[in-house]
This record gives sequence, structure tokens and C-alpha cells, in this order.
Amino acid sequence: MNTTPSFFPATSMVRRVGVAAVLTLAAGVAHAHEGHGAQGLAAGLAHPFAGVDHLLAMIAVGLWSAAVLKGTRRLAGPAFFLLALLAGAFIGVQTGAGAAGAYIEAGVALSVALFGALLLARRQLPLVGGLALVAAAGALHGIAHGAEWSSGTSFATYAAGFMLGSALLHAIGLGAGAALARVPAWVWRVQAAGLGVVGLFMFASRI
Repeated sequence: MNTTPSFFPATSMVRRVGVAAVLTLAAGVAHAHEGHGAQGLAAGLAHPFAGVDHLLAMIAVGLWSAAVLKGTRRLAGPAFFLLALLAGAFIGVQTGAGAAGAYIEAGVALSVALFGALLLARRQLPLVGGLALVAAAGALHGIAHGAEWSSGTSFATYAAGFMLGSALLHAIGLGAGAALARVPAWVWRVQAAGLGVVGLFMFASRI
């Protein structure tokens, strides 16, 4: 007979609630993405963390992957995002931060709302459709990264930085998703809805 007390995983539950609280607080302080020059590996690494829109979207990729995929297949979401991120960065380098810059930033903000919707409908949307949306968002984020590259520095070094930073945020999302999978469903719905509202707020502030 299992004699483990029901309150045994209390510390684990605290951690899970803490994850949800962090996500909610992060959503609450979201603001418009600030421009910042890119100068090498350190700048590239910091770039995904410096904009709340980038940060929330990349964590959401991990959350969605943890909720929808199983085992090592959970890496598919981050992999699709990162590949599209790099491709988008090359486009951003070519186009720069010209007239389309405001539209790209609005698209990046809208991608946060998109991920909120993806998380709410995580099991209703076909996997192929979900991965396609993840890749489309990755391309938008990549264009924004590439447009802020400083031509006086190595693009390869800068790209290595933002790819690593993005991968770290995906890993955080995967871990948070695994924790949220064991909490009441309403916690998941609240954080997904909050993410969507924040994304819409940021989008509205950029159009």
C-alpha cells in the first residue's frame, strides 16, 4: 500500500505555482520592444531577452511543444522556430530596419497573441498547422533580429548569440510546460489567455 502522504509533493507544487506566477508577472510588465544595436555574441545573446515580445514568444514555443508533443519530439517546435529564425535573420540583414520595420515589430507582437491562442487550442489544431505557425513566427522574429545587426560586426557571431539565447528560452518554456502539465487545467488556460491579451496589447500599441 502506498503510504506516501498526499502533501509530499508540496515543494513541487510550489515550484509549479511559481512558474505560473512568473509567467503572469512577465506578461504584466510587457512593453514595446526597444531598439538596440547589435555588437557581437553578447548583443546577440541578449537580444531575445531584451524585448519582452521576443522573450514571451520563445518561452511559449517551449510551452506549446511540451503540451502537444511527446518525448524527443518535443524538440520539433523549437527546431522549426530556430531554423525559421535564422532564415528570417538573413532576410532582415538584407532589408534592414527601413519602412517595413514598424510592420515587422507589430507582427512580432501579434505572434505573442498567436501563441496564446495556440496554447489555448493546443490539442485542437493539427500538428502540421501548429508547426507552420511556429515557423512563421520564427521568421518574423528572425527578421527583427537581422534588421538590428550592426554591419561593423560579424553576423555569424551575432547570429550564434541570438540562436543560443532563443534556445535557452525554448528550454525554459519546455521546463515550464512540463510543470504546468501537472497543475489544474484552469492555470494553463489563465496563462495562455494572459499571453494572448498581452500580445494584443503590444500589437495595438504598434499599429
